[in-house]
Amino acid sequence: MTEEIIIAGFGGQGVLSMGKILAYSGIMQDQEVSWMPSYGPEMRGGTANVTVILSDERISSPYLQLFDTAIILNQQSMDKFEKSVKPGGLLLYEPNGIHKHPTRTDINIYQIEGNKISTEMGNKKIFNMVVLGAYLKLKPIVNLKNVIEGLKKSLPERYHHLIPLNEEAITKGMEATKAYISKKHEYSN
Repeated sequence: MTEEIIIAGFGGQGVLSMGKILAYSGIMQDQEVSWMPSYGPEMRGGTANVTVILSDERISSPYLQLFDTAIILNQQSMDKFEKSVKPGGLLLYEPNGIHKHPTRTDINIYQIEGNKISTEMGNKKIFNMVVLGAYLKLKPIVNLKNVIEGLKKSLPERYHHLIPLNEEAITKGMEATKAYISKKHEYSN
């Protein structure tokens, strides 16, 4: 099993940390892992993306042109990476701020309203965990127990009291994922 993922959005949305948590989770499952961040010099508000590869075999290169999964958090990333999803692959996106929705019919497209859910939960910083939960619902490539361990490794210890909230955000994301049918522009559960 090899899963090649691009996570893309604005700096400050937790793009890189979401990738890091996936990478730590894969390591704890004895998988081969690659984590390659890319971000502009402006950080917050600038563009950011991370490529994560999880595999049962050695990873030959972290540089990819096509991905099994694209997790898209803003319009610029949608414009850039929608076409990079392999046929039959997965595109998961946050619809807030997206004015040009995906149009491909050869991939599986899902939405997660991470902004809305994290706001309802009272903490916008858990946005990325809501999105991660949606992804893990669709592709349970890492064990939830290892995701929590990955959170412990990536969060500074002073924030460990927020781990239960992050775990709840992952669960909410798993529950709130919606399929998006681009031909009819309809939503379904």
